[in-house]
Amino acid sequence: MSAVHSDQLLAEVAALPQLPGVYRYFDAEGGVLYVGKARNLKKRVSSYFQKNHGGTRIGHMISKIARMETTVVRSEAEALLLENNLIKALNPKYNILFRDDKSYPYLKIHGAPDKAGFEPDEGAPGSPSAAVFPRVAYYRGAVDRKHRYFGPYPSAWAVKESIQLLQKVFRLRTCEDTVFANRTRPCLLYQIKRCSAPCVGLVSAQDYQQDVRNAEAFLRGETQAVLEQLEARMLQHADKLEFEQAAELRNQMTALSKVLHQQSVDTGSDKDADVLAVQVQGGKACVNLAMVRGGRHLGDRPYFPSHIEDASVVQDFDDAQEAAPAQPIEVQVLEAFIAQHYIDVPVPPALITSVPVSRELVEALSEQSGVKITAVHHPREQRRLWLEMAEKNAALQLARLLAQEGSQQARTRALVDALQLEPDDLDAFRVECFDISHTAGEATQASCVVFHDHRMQNSEYRRYNIEGITPGDDYAAMRQVLTRRYARLAEAGRDSPDASPPLDAEAAEGSEAVEAVPDEAAPTPAGGGKRAKKPSSRGGAPRLPDLVLVDGGRGQVSMAREVFAELGLDLSVIVGVEKGEGRRVGLEELVFADGREKVWLGKDSAALMLVAQIRDEAHRFAITGMRARRAKVRVGGSRLEEIPGIGARKRARLLQRFGGIRGVASAGVDDIAAVEGIGRELAEEIYRALH
Repeated sequence: MSAVHSDQLLAEVAALPQLPGVYRYFDAEGGVLYVGKARNLKKRVSSYFQKNHGGTRIGHMISKIARMETTVVRSEAEALLLENNLIKALNPKYNILFRDDKSYPYLKIHGAPDKAGFEPDEGAPGSPSAAVFPRVAYYRGAVDRKHRYFGPYPSAWAVKESIQLLQKVFRLRTCEDTVFANRTRPCLLYQIKRCSAPCVGLVSAQDYQQDVRNAEAFLRGETQAVLEQLEARMLQHADKLEFEQAAELRNQMTALSKVLHQQSVDTGSDKDADVLAVQVQGGKACVNLAMVRGGRHLGDRPYFPSHIEDASVVQDFDDAQEAAPAQPIEVQVLEAFIAQHYIDVPVPPALITSVPVSRELVEALSEQSGVKITAVHHPREQRRLWLEMAEKNAALQLARLLAQEGSQQARTRALVDALQLEPDDLDAFRVECFDISHTAGEATQASCVVFHDHRMQNSEYRRYNIEGITPGDDYAAMRQVLTRRYARLAEAGRDSPDASPPLDAEAAEGSEAVEAVPDEAAPTPAGGGKRAKKPSSRGGAPRLPDLVLVDGGRGQVSMAREVFAELGLDLSVIVGVEKGEGRRVGLEELVFADGREKVWLGKDSAALMLVAQIRDEAHRFAITGMRARRAKVRVGGSRLEEIPGIGARKRARLLQRFGGIRGVASAGVDDIAAVEGIGRELAEEIYRALH
């Protein structure tokens, strides 16, 4: 093997010290091949170059090594931490790699009432200060000492569920400070007993802050102490014949008891733990991370590593050099996850794992975090239930991943075969599907969704506002959307066969986010504006899709045929999805524009499953856009935007200052004029427009 490596590299290997450290291998292009750690750098690295490994995977990697870097460290624990920091930073090809797709969310309680110097300021009656009454909110980002943070949570849903619990039991406010400062009467949350209405002085600062302290204790898992404290306060009020206050505390205890009964709560000494379960199958792996905070199971999140097979071969080679038994792939995956994941995320004092992990790894985590960490492989009682739940979820997530990767390509192939198409590249097979949606002719919208690379491409979806037709005329709506979608392409094709026009030139004008695309026919404002992403085409210019689906039978297909005939486009790509008898799913038939007989693919057909998936997505996209447009027309949601001189920034300032459109409408001219950027003249115009 040494014959394929430079003398300089071999000399560097020979000069390595017999100390613990981390080594990195690079290929000729500078790409990182592998990052490893060693108790003895010289012994470990030399083992890679001492013999010919042939055509094995490890031999294939070693043959690519052109350069090496090493770092000497003081201990094995330090080597382990540095190794995984470098793995996350360098993304080597032969290491198991986990990617963090996003940061974790937290539950945030604003302010710090327990800090010295923060005393409630009663202020004038009816004019409470927002700072005295902390709000609870969802938060994602860097934490600071000005506020209190609980978590992290595995998902936004888990945070919002916890906020709802705090509203039910402790009735803490969630409104923004600007809304709080401008309230004159309790909001709906007070009416449904989800807030104590501190904004209008219906709860004292002392009582509210006691609720905040109880909420924090609940989040820390001190539920028994909270119940005892509530009971003591209730009895005190009862002794003083203050039965209304006692009843409020009784209701609070009842709500808290119900929450504890409904949720899996660990009443033992360990309140915070992470439950880690791993599953490996078919060359893929899944680590399911479930979080327990304050004794409450907050939910879980799956992680899917890459480079499993190649990394496992190299890891087995390393273990052999250390004369250590080869680790099962499940252990390798889980240890890689633990080492990489907790670099950036706080580690709880207890890890509950489905397979045993090394003592050295746990000690390194403890050293890094400054917290004594224990790893439990055979848990009991409640912990065992949590681990079984995590193992089941890991298996389900992995099965879903394998099914998706296998079935999507099979569905594309099945559709191509069923329609007797012959695309040059199956991965580039492109389908566009159209649907029309309206309510008795009101707010008619057409949708176009795009499928290629074996999946829906939502960044290429488009909506079209349909105007100038008889309300409820779906055929005219289909004519309009198809003409607008393909007219420019057809025109450019006639002018020059080599032209590369946008597939939908109109869609490139004035488009915004996928779920809020305005009328594509609207001209771009002077001076620029947002430009939509043009539909992609693998390796070439935009082109006519391989298949154009329309949601409808012979009538819609006939209309599409007329449009394509007028534009001089290929009729054979048009296929209508006609609903079957009783509109039952699985009985749909395909109607062709080029005269072929209708085809029923069969309710268990993979091709029909793909057609139905694309058709249903077009319907969903059309109906959500139609509802949004209809609601905007009916409720006047754009009243501020319609006032001359009011742009996005001024509108945002007004809504933030007054807490919504109703607050702006109830404000006087002087109050409106006091907002930054709003002069007296514009304030008078706003007041007139809203009255």
